[in-house]
Amino acid sequence: MELDSVHNYYERLVFQEIKENYSGLLDDGLLADMACIALNRIPPRYIRYDIDMSFFLTTEERVTIEHQVRKACKKAYKKLLAFQESHPEEDLL
Repeated sequence: MELDSVHNYYERLVFQEIKENYSGLLDDGLLADMACIALNRIPPRYIRYDIDMSFFLTTEERVTIEHQVRKACKKAYKKLLAFQESHPEEDLL
């Protein structure tokens, strides 16, 4: 079905940022929670093909997107750490 190709452009970017910079700092469940928190901080941008998005972005837009993704992931990570510190007896999973 053609609808299966529709997705949020930022998903892949957020997942990549988390894998490259946060793997090993949190368990897989918390990394998934972190991805959800980060993605909810960025307005969705739905597309069918990543290549189309890449082709039409200017350098300035690409830099802005990378900054948004890094910032959202960093804030999500800090939010999870703050929750863990304030609720040490609770299991986040």
